[in-house]
Amino acid sequence: MWCHGDFQETRLPLEIWGDIQVWRQAATQVFFALGLGFGSVIAYSSYNDRHNNCHFDAILVSFINFMTSILATLVVFAVLGFRANDIANQCFLENLEKIRGLIKDRTFFGFPVLLDNMTLTEYNDWYTSVDAVANLTQHGITNCRIEDEMNKGVEGTGLAFIAFTEAMTRFPASPFWSLLFFLMLLNLGLSTMFGNMQGIITPLLDNFTCLRKRKTLFTIFCCIFGLLTGLIFVQRSGSYFVSMFDDYSATLPLIIVVIFENVAVAWVYGADRFMDDIQGMLGYRPWCVYKYMWQYISILAMIGLLLASLITMCISHPTYQSWNMEEAAKKKLEYPPWALGILISLIVLASLPIPALFLKQTIQDWLQSRRTKIYGQCEYSQGCTVDEVLEPIEEGIPRCANGYLHVEMEDLAERGKLLTEGDEEDNGNLRS
Repeated sequence: MWCHGDFQETRLPLEIWGDIQVWRQAATQVFFALGLGFGSVIAYSSYNDRHNNCHFDAILVSFINFMTSILATLVVFAVLGFRANDIANQCFLENLEKIRGLIKDRTFFGFPVLLDNMTLTEYNDWYTSVDAVANLTQHGITNCRIEDEMNKGVEGTGLAFIAFTEAMTRFPASPFWSLLFFLMLLNLGLSTMFGNMQGIITPLLDNFTCLRKRKTLFTIFCCIFGLLTGLIFVQRSGSYFVSMFDDYSATLPLIIVVIFENVAVAWVYGADRFMDDIQGMLGYRPWCVYKYMWQYISILAMIGLLLASLITMCISHPTYQSWNMEEAAKKKLEYPPWALGILISLIVLASLPIPALFLKQTIQDWLQSRRTKIYGQCEYSQGCTVDEVLEPIEEGIPRCANGYLHVEMEDLAERGKLLTEGDEEDNGNLRS
């Protein structure tokens, strides 16, 4: 992409497409935007009618999410471009004043410079040619390129609370835009937490009856627990924990969970059976391309992304951005051993429930099959009826079944005999 005029020519860096971190963050963004792997979609859909048109809903949600992402991309980069252009122009004007001061003091001469009607692009070209001969930095003169401002890795919390906040102050009627921006952040955070909490609360309430009786108290407990856990991120070192969760503990486990979900539906349960279930709900069979996407393309893409991320983590030591107070600049540092331990523990704990429940179910199925096999070796025969129990036992004549009475049958025969004797006594008394 090239921008002319007062903007410096900017080239889209295609080499960034080879960065696995970019693809991992893109996949995480899709998962977060659609609610995949969190259980929120499954929790909300459990309230739908069986014959709800889930195919149309899925296409509609995906389309809305795609258009929202396009709109957000345009807005975000327009704001960041406005901020970078404003900062570069301000830097350009400050440097022009410095050059005028140096020329006036006869400290800087010998280099032709046209200060009048000079544009930012012309200044950058002049700076590149002159700085190769004379060290302009020693005079406090710097280059003012828009591309440098855009490449200053603004991401995560810095994007929302630093870059955007600074850009809002440069807008006309900045209080109005700031109010809209922070209201948008508030609504975005609340709507996200509604879905995440529903994905946690709904399956627990469905599986534990005792929690279902105290739904309100359990919901309050989950919210308070989340609030107390979130206090970790509002400390002075909270940004480092946010970076740790965002880069590793929230992305890799999410990919693992979605891979297991895809395998469970496409291969364990069966894509054909799943398509039959959808046909029973909708009244028609969806496109066959879904089946091949579930079975091959989606799984292979996510497994490839997961393996590439793990290999990258093993080859290059995980790093984080730290603020150096002495140099007043950000630096990339390697995680200390204790932080790596926390990072690995978070990844394992977030992914552990799936293999743990699979192992539990496998053991239960094995024990059930073992019991069935043992009971299957026993010979069963028809038991005695009540009439057969009340009949007198004759020696040498086998009784029903194996010729013996079960304990329950003996008790029933004894009770029948007592009742018969009691009826005869009552009839005798009536006759007398």
